Amino acid sequence: MHHRAHRFPRPNAPRAAVSRPPEPRLISGVYGLVLASALAAALDSPDEQTDPGSDAVWVLFTAVAAAAAHGYAHVLAHRMSADHSGAGVGLRAMLAEWPVVAAAVPTVVLLLAAVPSWWTEGDAVNTALLVNTLILAGAGMWTARRAGRGWPASLRAGAGDMLIGLVIIAANALIK
Repeated sequence: MHHRAHRFPRPNAPRAAVSRPPEPRLISGVYGLVLASALAAALDSPDEQTDPGSDAVWVLFTAVAAAAAHGYAHVLAHRMSADHSGAGVGLRAMLAEWPVVAAAVPTVVLLLAAVPSWWTEGDAVNTALLVNTLILAGAGMWTARRAGRGWPASLRAGAGDMLIGLVIIAANALIK
């Protein structure tokens, strides 16, 4: 399987696949949304003094750390499979995980909007959970459409992805 950190693409890759977004980028984006949602929900504790700025930094830091760890895991996998490895391949593998960090940005922005007391941290977290859930649904529908599926199948895919966000919202409500 070709990884985007490799210098040369697979020679037998179909031409039509070039115009579609790479699957790993989409997977990383979903992972980043779920990570940001779960972490924001966990950091918003009703028993603690609110600090949305600190929570935003933790969400961003965790996304960067997760992206770096995932990229490094690819580096280790390449070494184990005797593929070319080195600093350049490793750095490209880690930088290729940018969708994890990008997916956390809406949550970080919403938490930072609570710093000047425009709204409460709880409202910011609840809004982030809702926004992330809607992004998951949209991404599921979009990718299914890009894969050539009809609207019914695309709507089912979006609903399936949205279910992940709804599970986090339900867990947030039940745990607190």
